[in-house]
Amino acid sequence: MSSEGRGRAISYDCIIIGGGIAGLQASIQLGRYKRSILLLDSEDGRSSLCKNYNNILGFSKGVSGKYLREEGRKQAAEYGVEILNDEVVNVRKEKQQFLIETRRDRKFKGKTMLLATGVKDHIPSIPGILPCLGSSIYICPDCDGYEISNKKTFILGSGMTGVSMALRLLYWSQDLTYINHGEGEVKEEAIRNLQRHNIAYINHPLIEVKHVHGKFLGIQLTDGSYLEGEKAFVAFGGNKVRSDLAAQLEAEMNANNHIAIDPTTRMTTINNLWAAGDAASHSELVTAAMADGSVAAIWIQKRLNNEF
Repeated sequence: MSSEGRGRAISYDCIIIGGGIAGLQASIQLGRYKRSILLLDSEDGRSSLCKNYNNILGFSKGVSGKYLREEGRKQAAEYGVEILNDEVVNVRKEKQQFLIETRRDRKFKGKTMLLATGVKDHIPSIPGILPCLGSSIYICPDCDGYEISNKKTFILGSGMTGVSMALRLLYWSQDLTYINHGEGEVKEEAIRNLQRHNIAYINHPLIEVKHVHGKFLGIQLTDGSYLEGEKAFVAFGGNKVRSDLAAQLEAEMNANNHIAIDPTTRMTTINNLWAAGDAASHSELVTAAMADGSVAAIWIQKRLNNEF
């Protein structure tokens, strides 16, 4: 089946939007059901950035997001899943099917649809951050708090978001410094709380993260000072939940703008529309995203097979 999608819309059993961990896992499961599946990926999700996941069964030395994506695509293709690098800009429901329009002027139809669009992290363009992300600079304490155990660690953030992160990281390290790079408001009570826990607080922007091949060494501040360290977390706030397509279909959202889903089936409040991964549950765990994708795929198959 051709997947160019220009002109007359090509129809699929399921269209998956988002080719990160949840979307790929769902595509593999649905491919094994021998369904016609199209996966559309804009290639700018979290898994594209992370250098090393260390909390996944079977990967005791860690595994990169790039590796999982590349291997996942190969595996999905073996089951006949079609994969296109494109961005979906519009979606609507038409005669019980979903009509998809992409940035490259392609059109597709799906009997069912899965949104695995994730969350876009707000990470300022500070030289040195991206090369370290996932190897010595982290986002999720549940995923990577272990990596800073008893190490001198910086929290690079803004306002109260950074304060909250610093306090959470006390579980792993007592040698913490919060750099309020974004110079967001921090309440006096919060500063006193940081002081009570011996967390250093610096209200200056940084101009560069120093590193060697992704190994964090320290930070250069705008006041000219240089501070050495071993690890860092980012906590700037302002992350964007990619739920715009669900909003176009008038699916229900939670208070934090994540897509509301049935906890058993992962289906949204719109019939035949599913959501999985951080756009819905936002656990920030690769393993949870895999589970979400698999469970959603099973229930999509049930619906396509008229079993519920």
